Amino acid sequence: MNEKINKIHDASMKILNKTGMRFHHPEILNLLKKNGVKIEGETAFFTENQILDWVGKAPDYFKVYARNPAHDFIIGDTNGVKHIEFAPGYGAPNILERSGKTRRAVLKDYIEFTKLVHRSDQFKVNGGILVEPSDINSQNNHAVMLYHVITLSDKFIFGMEGRKSQVDMTIDMVKILFGSQSELISKPRIMTIVNTLTPLRMDQTALDTILAYSSHGQPVIITPAASAGFTGPITLAGVIALSNAEALAGIAVTQMVRQGTPVVYGCQSTAGDMRTGAYVVGNPEHALCVRFASKLARHYGLPCRGGGAPSDAKQVSVQSGYESMMILLTCVKENINYIIHSAGIIDSFNCMSFDKFIIDLELLDMVKRIHQDVRVDDETLALDVIHQVGVGGEYMTSAHTAKLCRREIWSPDIGLKGPKAYENIDSAIFEKIERKKDKMLMEYQQPQLSDSVQSELVAYLKDNGVEERFLYAV
Repeated sequence: MNEKINKIHDASMKILNKTGMRFHHPEILNLLKKNGVKIEGETAFFTENQILDWVGKAPDYFKVYARNPAHDFIIGDTNGVKHIEFAPGYGAPNILERSGKTRRAVLKDYIEFTKLVHRSDQFKVNGGILVEPSDINSQNNHAVMLYHVITLSDKFIFGMEGRKSQVDMTIDMVKILFGSQSELISKPRIMTIVNTLTPLRMDQTALDTILAYSSHGQPVIITPAASAGFTGPITLAGVIALSNAEALAGIAVTQMVRQGTPVVYGCQSTAGDMRTGAYVVGNPEHALCVRFASKLARHYGLPCRGGGAPSDAKQVSVQSGYESMMILLTCVKENINYIIHSAGIIDSFNCMSFDKFIIDLELLDMVKRIHQDVRVDDETLALDVIHQVGVGGEYMTSAHTAKLCRREIWSPDIGLKGPKAYENIDSAIFEKIERKKDKMLMEYQQPQLSDSVQSELVAYLKDNGVEERFLYAV
């Protein structure tokens, strides 16, 4: 593996030095030029030393801080511990109904997902584009989504990429909640994804986001999403080398904006479907790209992001189950530090599904159990118990079984087990899904937020053209 990683690194360095990467942002181009990077038009050409020097300034791990300290967490590897955190689906414009039909997402859906994420113990993070509400104009939707995350949850905030006016509003709102720029730098409070524009470009929106977040010391995830055969070479090695080049160039820019800015090496690259022209994620090639992303990130001493539980399936089905488990299990096996799209995402990122969200919570439980491995000690080896039961005995009535059965053996919330007969298996499972979702929403309790902070947020949003009717939880 080390030989392959070295070859991919060498290829990425040649790409950045010979082909270069285009940055559609005059301020970033001036920053690159000021730091000795060769610029021709909007294209930057990096030397290997420049890339390694700037990338080396990023921390190998960092801590992020939620409004409720119980949800603080570390991203990266520390003292041999590979920390893994999960985040829900992100970026879908549509809702997939149980019938298989899709509809445009609205604010009510966003609020409901925000409550479900807050209620779930699988996540320490909330927000981002859980779904993109179609009933809010695109200029203000970022601020409205962030407002509801702030008021409906006290978990760490996942932000959004946006134009300068949008990310400036984001930072202003976070300052209302947590304080000045220096206070944000000392305790990162919001993190976002910045996507490259493959092949080898970053647009103004991505770079506006980098400028706003990095200058305030807030973590940024640089994520290429190349598609083999379409936006990248048909060969996986070529796609991975291209993605690596884009990620490293973006990371270098974050450090030029502010040295020491927390940054995450991301990868959402995959192979395109050559028969249909579709961007697909529920394939083995996506799992392999995730695997190499993990290796490359650690090669550069960076935290890594990838994968989740995505699927190309058009509805909750056998396909959505096996594709989601394949990617999610790969992510956990490879110790990806920050796993986005871990619940609800379906139809190649086109949709979120409430049913799949609940199913994916069960998948997360399963892979976490596998990741825990097998505890081997005197209690679990149970030699005294084995001796006591002897040959041909039974363990069901053992005190040892009674003591440990609830925490040693995993049990499903929605999966069907045992001899009970069901008239309709699908109906029985969907009934359990609905029951769990309703229970989570019924048990949801809104965390406290001071009246003064909430009033200041509302006033700020109204002053910036946000209609007050969008600020009420539906």
